[in-house]
Amino acid sequence: MLYYLFRYLENEFDLPGAGLFEYISFRAAITLILSLFFSMIIGKRIIGRLRSHQIGETIRNLGLQGENSKKGTPTMGGIIIIIAIIVPLLLMGRLRNIYLLLMMFTTIWLGCLGFADDYIKVIKKDKNGLPGKMKIVGQVLLGLVVGLTLYLSPETVVVKNLDGNSHSIAMESIEAGVQTSAIKSTSTTIPFVNSIDFDYADLFAFLGDNAQTAGWIFFVIVVIFVITATSNGANLTDGLDGLAAGTSATIGVGLAALAYVSSNVFFANYLDIMYIPGTEELVVFAAAFCGAMAGFLWYNSHPAQVFMGDTGSLTIGGIIAVFCIIVHKELLIPLLCGIFLVETVSVMLQVSYFKYTKKRYGEGRRLFLMTPIHHHFQKKGVAEEKIVTRFWIVSAALVIFTIITLKIR
Repeated sequence: MLYYLFRYLENEFDLPGAGLFEYISFRAAITLILSLFFSMIIGKRIIGRLRSHQIGETIRNLGLQGENSKKGTPTMGGIIIIIAIIVPLLLMGRLRNIYLLLMMFTTIWLGCLGFADDYIKVIKKDKNGLPGKMKIVGQVLLGLVVGLTLYLSPETVVVKNLDGNSHSIAMESIEAGVQTSAIKSTSTTIPFVNSIDFDYADLFAFLGDNAQTAGWIFFVIVVIFVITATSNGANLTDGLDGLAAGTSATIGVGLAALAYVSSNVFFANYLDIMYIPGTEELVVFAAAFCGAMAGFLWYNSHPAQVFMGDTGSLTIGGIIAVFCIIVHKELLIPLLCGIFLVETVSVMLQVSYFKYTKKRYGEGRRLFLMTPIHHHFQKKGVAEEKIVTRFWIVSAALVIFTIITLKIR
């Protein structure tokens, strides 16, 4: 809203300083501050409301250090994150941008899905929460919306194989809508590989003229898988005070960098990646995301005054997934979200090994003391604060390395 207001004031009255709102860096910085401010201000009030309604965490008594002190801590704090993302974007975002609208829809959709799960667990006192099938259905529907929007919208185009000596020509051709420059594509960036993008349609080359259609169908399936896997990975990571919030904040910085280089024709050409016009607005979204996570961490750091619950964890995982899909960098998710991946794989290995050994030896055995893996370290006696801090450090290193892979190409 403020973007359009100051644009009007600049065009009609030549208001000094109003032109600053045209700069992505300025709007992103203001959005970050607003998001941090909103999360910290409303956080205290929402926590008070949750506590007054006795919306607290239920502890399963797993024998973990300090778990009893968490009993009754307000949950469903993901509401803070969602508000702190959406409100600043309404003020500072260019709301006609298809990518920004898609990210805001993702935030609200998964927020509602996670809220329903938390509501059933906490208010209805049903520890099973929302049935797993319903969660999957919600994530699949989101995947369909994202995939079909990227397929059907005329604004979701990319420019590949930019000529380093003709940036202006490339820009002019985009503005003129020349299809040979700006195209619909199911391509994605391959880490570490230069001058080659992987196109899902290539998998169906044997179908001839129908290869592109089959490629889009497969792309939508990939979108559904990526959203489901990443959102559930974030959900598993949310097990210690500040772990998911701090890790996601560092990932948010990486997302901002990916959006910035993808939306800038010069950086896209220099790094030999797809130029995606319009994704500069995602830098503003990433700023809101980082500010919301940092503000939430103010209350979620040890000892936590509030937990995000599925309202928050499902949302932040889905945000990261859809963001990477939009900028055609979904193959970087295993590296960018390495913590989520390790947490998920640890659970899968534990369950698979237990079932295998039970079938073979008649008694189930475990690879880890407990999963997700952060609980394994707790069982070994490592302090919760130390585990969280070390995971943050690893996450930051993975984010930096993810960005470096663009140059390594």
